[in-house]
Amino acid sequence: MTDREFRLAYVPGVTPAKWVNVWAERVPDVPLTLVPVAAAEAVEVLHAGGADAGFVRLPVDRAGLSVIPLYVETTVVVVPKDHLVAAADEVTVADLADDEVLHPMDDTLEWTALPGLPAFTRPDTTAEAIELVAAGAGLLLVPQSLARLHHRRDLTYRPVVETPQSQVALAWPTEATTELVEDFIGIVRGRTVNSSRGRAPAPAPEKARKQPRSPAPGGSGRGGARTGRGGKGRRPR
Repeated sequence: MTDREFRLAYVPGVTPAKWVNVWAERVPDVPLTLVPVAAAEAVEVLHAGGADAGFVRLPVDRAGLSVIPLYVETTVVVVPKDHLVAAADEVTVADLADDEVLHPMDDTLEWTALPGLPAFTRPDTTAEAIELVAAGAGLLLVPQSLARLHHRRDLTYRPVVETPQSQVALAWPTEATTELVEDFIGIVRGRTVNSSRGRAPAPAPEKARKQPRSPAPGGSGRGGARTGRGGKGRRPR
């Protein structure tokens, strides 16, 4: 047993299962503990030592952090199933100009100009905003993974083109880049177990060295002793 562990923070919408499964196979002697955190609190948790590394949503304050951007998510609009938007395959921000659009306090999208009309209230969380959408109090634009996370039977979502998008990244305190952090970076980057920065596999057993051939009995050198002028030995009778 070991008293070591690797603590991995993750923000809502990120599903770390595939990386966690590889960790369990590759580093079975070190348990991995998942630490769910709000998107706005992820950096603070990392700096406070609450996790060794974490999946965050960019942009974040990178001071003192090492950050590896991973993937960009599609932005979608969450609407009631009977809304006109539900009939389209995708929409533009202009299509939402006459709708009230909710802007929760934990919004992860960077807007230069908010779409649609301001809603009557600004909810604290995305989860509360989803409830308001279901109540017919407005629409909501979020990364697709958050729409899936807060799925409801009475709601649906459609992609919105030409909008800000959320990018997920792996981050960790630069001064705390431990061996375990390096192991997890390798997993996220898709390195194989035999890569130079992954954990070294067990050394292969050394092959036995070839021993020099012993001289034939009764002589020395290759093929044994030779006799006579012709170099041929006398035939036995």
